[in-house]
Amino acid sequence: MKVLVVNAGSSSLKYQLFDTATESVLAKGICERIGIDGRIEHRKGEDGEKIKVEIPMPDHAVATNIVVKYLTDPETGVISDMNEIEAVGHRVVHGGPYFFESVLLTDEVLEKLELCRDFAPLHTGAHIMGIKGCLAVMPNKPQVLVFDTSFHQTMPEQAYTYGISKEMAEKYQIRRYGAHGTSHRYVSREMAKLLDKPVEETKIITCHIGNGSSISAVKGGKCVDTSMGLTPLEGVMMGTRCGSIDPAIVPFLMEREGWTPAEADAYMNKKCGFLGVSGISSDSRDIEAAILEGNKDAYRAASTLAYQVKKYIGSYAAAMNGLDAIVWTAGMGENNPELRDRACADMEYFGVKIDRELNAKTHHQPNTVELSTADSKVKVYVLPTNEELMIASDTEDIVKNLNK
Repeated sequence: MKVLVVNAGSSSLKYQLFDTATESVLAKGICERIGIDGRIEHRKGEDGEKIKVEIPMPDHAVATNIVVKYLTDPETGVISDMNEIEAVGHRVVHGGPYFFESVLLTDEVLEKLELCRDFAPLHTGAHIMGIKGCLAVMPNKPQVLVFDTSFHQTMPEQAYTYGISKEMAEKYQIRRYGAHGTSHRYVSREMAKLLDKPVEETKIITCHIGNGSSISAVKGGKCVDTSMGLTPLEGVMMGTRCGSIDPAIVPFLMEREGWTPAEADAYMNKKCGFLGVSGISSDSRDIEAAILEGNKDAYRAASTLAYQVKKYIGSYAAAMNGLDAIVWTAGMGENNPELRDRACADMEYFGVKIDRELNAKTHHQPNTVELSTADSKVKVYVLPTNEELMIASDTEDIVKNLNK
């Protein structure tokens, strides 16, 4: 099945056209600066030559039309016409308390998605614009929503419950929802295959570390805990997000700085994390370069993140009563050997030992690599994530069931 996978932002639209029979990417690209002036970057296949064109894109519907044009054009395309696209799969960050698995898009589903804006205000509105854009261009194509929160719905009550009153929790549906679930599902599934044991017996910790980061405990193929919470702000420190902090810090700063709730929220999401602690950058590459130059604030930021990851690994190993494997994925997880080295150091008690020399060489490459030594009781892997393939797979499954 040929499935178009879409990940819409407020002014962007990433896309990949999959052939699910071979799990191959036929074409991929991104439309940027939608509503401003517009630009498309398009390539055939996974590694084809990149085509960059400035082109007006007043809205997501126009951007979708342009994507279809590039996919079907004799020179840039990989299909003869739009009819070859059999379905569209959309990445959606937050399903709130309404969506617990991937679903076929209907009018009712779209109405419920509107109710998810409060849980992910930076993302949900953008997703809806992308969905409506695709509906305008391909109204008769089945469209499927795949939620980042779905994978975490198997968490037990004690893992997703906050220590607030039952009244408020139920009134506002406040609980741990998690994020990056599509990525955690993919890498934990692939790691289970590498362990060569029944999935039901596996205990895996997946570390999705990028500009946004989350860590999950996956036992028997199901998520039993995850670091992000009601929103993607909780958990480890990130590029510009503070991660978990003492809640009293928020009113403390609001009173002294005279901030509104929106200003406090913006501060925690956009001015903290690597950027705030280092005073340099939100990009780990800049942080590591500054460390080599002797910048102490940069080292404090990097070592704080590594320490936080180490604590999550320890706590999740305790929660699962054991540990078979640790998986590193996403931007920093795959490409920052210094982070992996710091986080995995001094964990012999857990049976974690990595080949530091191999680890230092493992970055900017697309392959799965085992970092653990032969005598390590716990497997440690770098495993590139593939969220888009998961979205294409879910979309295919749902659409095929329609035709039964």
